[in-house]
Amino acid sequence: MLLEGKNAVITGARRGIGHSTVEVFAKNGANVWALARKKDETFEVDMSRIAKRYGVEIYPIYADLTKELEVKQAVQEVHNCCDKIDILVNIAGAVGISANFCMSSIEKMQMVFNSNFWSMTILTQYIVRLMMRKQKGSIVNLSSIAGIDGTPAQYEYSSSKAAISGATRYLARELSQYNIRVNAVAPGIIDTAMGAQIDSSLMNKTLDNVIMGRIGEPEEVANVIAFLASDLSSYITGQIIRVDGGM
Repeated sequence: MLLEGKNAVITGARRGIGHSTVEVFAKNGANVWALARKKDETFEVDMSRIAKRYGVEIYPIYADLTKELEVKQAVQEVHNCCDKIDILVNIAGAVGISANFCMSSIEKMQMVFNSNFWSMTILTQYIVRLMMRKQKGSIVNLSSIAGIDGTPAQYEYSSSKAAISGATRYLARELSQYNIRVNAVAPGIIDTAMGAQIDSSLMNKTLDNVIMGRIGEPEEVANVIAFLASDLSSYITGQIIRVDGGM
């Protein structure tokens, strides 16, 4: 299997692309530490179901990724269970309420940027330190076409996703000496709760520019993440892979 025997940390695991990524990784033989913000019995039952179905281990862990102490404790929890982390997938993030740039408060914009960029940065720092000890690892970040093309989205969302793309390229260069690869996936419009927040007129206008003429499925993004995390992509790093139906 594509990821057999690999240990992966996946954030944003409760729903959407994150949840699909947990399932795709489990299907391909990975053991997963599924990170969510708050403890939830339904989530734990769901993770147990997926683990049993594919015969792997899935460990729900919890942390507010904007709080460094909680991140540190979560990483320590993972490290206590295993001697190596092979893969980190940074998916957790947020999208704010759509508003004109001039009418958006700095405070609300900072909240979105913190959720999408700084939280990823904090977690990645801690995980990278463990990967460096083993001289190997693969990191996959979730960017967006909004951060590449400047497609209609909030200022803070587009900016934070552009920052993720830039950070991905930078880290790929810095961490290459430790045999750690860093890539990102930039989805287009995907059938998730976040995607459902897009105004219908904007959705229709955007779909007119999609060659395949449809919304993407979370699993289609998760499949690309799994490829980038696996050894099949061993000579790929510093790349931002669009998953947008030919937008």
